[in-house]
Amino acid sequence: MIDLDWIQRLIDMVDESDVDSIEISRFATRVRISKSPPVHVVSGGAAGGVGSASPAGADVPAGGRTDPAIHGSEGRADESGTTRAESDTVDVESPMVGTFYRAPAPDAPPYVEVGDHVQKGQTLCILEAMKLMNELESEVAGTVREICLGNGDPVEYGQVLFRIEPD
Repeated sequence: MIDLDWIQRLIDMVDESDVDSIEISRFATRVRISKSPPVHVVSGGAAGGVGSASPAGADVPAGGRTDPAIHGSEGRADESGTTRAESDTVDVESPMVGTFYRAPAPDAPPYVEVGDHVQKGQTLCILEAMKLMNELESEVAGTVREICLGNGDPVEYGQVLFRIEPD
């Protein structure tokens, strides 16, 4: 029998915290509570992990997201000094909270670089969430104009990860 008060308390705790989702197995019952909507752009589904070791260098220094080698030159600065993409690009946003990795392993080359042409369904990066590795695939074919995060950076739900100029 499921204790509905217990489930409501779990929902309230997740809602009031910075945790995006939680999954608990208790006897023959399994409960998963998530703030994020279901992930539809991750191959293998939200739980489709491929391992538990951190890929692609977790030893990235703080502030890696401002590394000029990572960002494309397309875009212009607004009054706050942040880069804004040209209007002809598509923003690829994170479908979850986690950690951004550009490559499948620390010694492997990144999935994509600025200027690379990508196909619809091509893997752009890995998002690690709760020790599950989720591949993020491109929803459009086009040219990568900007990579907005550094390897190993934390990522929030809805945060722009890539800007792609569609074909």
